[in-house]
Amino acid sequence: MKIGIIQGRLSPPVEGFQECPVDWEREFKLLPELGLNHIEWIVTKESFNTNPIFTIDMSGYPISSICADNLVDGRITNKEYLYSNLIPLCEAATRNGIDNITIPLLEDSSVVDTTTRQNLCALMAEIIDQYRSLNFLFEAELPADHLEEILSLSDRCYVTYDTGNITSCGFKHIEYLKQIFDRVKNVHLKDRTYDAQTVAPTTGDTNFKQIFHFLKKNGYNGLYTLQTARGKFGDEINTIKEHKRIMEALYNEKSI
Repeated sequence: MKIGIIQGRLSPPVEGFQECPVDWEREFKLLPELGLNHIEWIVTKESFNTNPIFTIDMSGYPISSICADNLVDGRITNKEYLYSNLIPLCEAATRNGIDNITIPLLEDSSVVDTTTRQNLCALMAEIIDQYRSLNFLFEAELPADHLEEILSLSDRCYVTYDTGNITSCGFKHIEYLKQIFDRVKNVHLKDRTYDAQTVAPTTGDTNFKQIFHFLKKNGYNGLYTLQTARGKFGDEINTIKEHKRIMEALYNEKSI
């Protein structure tokens, strides 16, 4: 189980709930102690102009993907907005040897609307063709057949499967996974209730045992990334230790 963590979850959320912490190097140093092997790097609107991914050599760090949280915006299908906010991330990934760009299509950047989705596909096709060394991972709150429209753009289009988001959208995990399984490259581990509350693992409505059983049965060997609920402020390391323990127990079908 290749398990890592979303950036910021090992630090108090001083800079924001999900943000690149000022002392970002500390999180990488903690990975061996915690048995984690990668960090999914975050770029937000707030950090876009100061994020070190644009100015520092990151090629020696185990970064699994750059997550473009800065694209969670209703202007995602505006060409100027998309290009000015995504191309710098593609350049940074290419420069630092990072293979994956994660694009969240949820909340303000939702493409549930057919015309909006088609417009995004047209714009993304140009960027995907320009950056042929990169994979583009879409984290979407969409019916599987609508997500497949985006995946059909290229064999370098993949899925970041967010367990909590799929739960709160009311989709059936196994039915959904059967449809897009061959494109899943990263699994965000998050528990949510049906009314979209992010909660501690096993306290929500996400059936992790069912999900893990399907993924293992079908030979998934990609990334798992902890994006679990935050616990007590200042006790982030113990929170993640416990959440990791729970997830690994569920994965191995052991008692929690």
